[in-house]
Amino acid sequence: MTENNILHEITPLMEKDLLYIADRRKSEFSYPIHNHEVFELNFVEHAAGARRIVGDSSEVIGEYDLVLITSYELEHVWEQAECRSTDIREITIQFNFGKSGHEDFFAKTPFRNINEMLKEAQKGLCFNMSAIMKVYERLDGLSKITDSFEAFMCFLDILNTLAKCKGSRALASSSYARIKIEDNSRRILKIKNFINNNYMYEIKLKELAEMANMSEAAFSRFFKIHTGRTLSDYIIDIRMGYATRMLVDTTENISEISFKCGYNNISNFNRIFKRKRGCSPSDYRTNYQKIKVIV
Repeated sequence: MTENNILHEITPLMEKDLLYIADRRKSEFSYPIHNHEVFELNFVEHAAGARRIVGDSSEVIGEYDLVLITSYELEHVWEQAECRSTDIREITIQFNFGKSGHEDFFAKTPFRNINEMLKEAQKGLCFNMSAIMKVYERLDGLSKITDSFEAFMCFLDILNTLAKCKGSRALASSSYARIKIEDNSRRILKIKNFINNNYMYEIKLKELAEMANMSEAAFSRFFKIHTGRTLSDYIIDIRMGYATRMLVDTTENISEISFKCGYNNISNFNRIFKRKRGCSPSDYRTNYQKIKVIV
């Protein structure tokens, strides 16, 4: 059975099962870029040099890779790229709990860490080597568990362990992934929402500082401490997320997209895009023109 056929068979299985587990060895990656109406935890072993694309994130992976995706719309794929291994192992776990209608359950005290992780994973969540090693043995043996209840409990334990690990990072930008903006600070949330609603216009530091009732210098320090990014970098990331989404979803020309993302100078837009994405906007669009599969 080909990988594409496996993809198409997942949805019927998920209608009656909580988990779909595929543990397979292969010599190359052949999935097209795709998204699906189930959540996914994907582990890849012995595939150094392969390229992982999740939304507008594109990275070359190492020997081990573990990513959680909980958005139905977020496109993703692992591509062969420079991978020379002929013994790639991929464990794909797809699940449909934690979806709409289950949030109240996962908001309960025992599952709050998992619930927060599932929310963050709407952008794709990549786990570091320390986290991978903590769950490796359970991932390794999950497909061998024949009792469905025991398999479910083992997987829940894996999620709980990952939720408590430090150092995981989001992959796609929030603007590309089109997720609701959240923040523990009402002041920062107000600023983030303003930027998200006005990214196509010129945004001035003075205006934002006044909204926060702070001096410009104090606001800049406060924003960087709270978000880990400078205001300028944050605005650029929001604009680049919307730009890459337009490149994928529309046929608008580059100059129109540049203008809609707040850049009146297309040369400046091209320069920033290449610095952030590693290629020009036109090359990005060309490289992304693949058959998209929804399962």
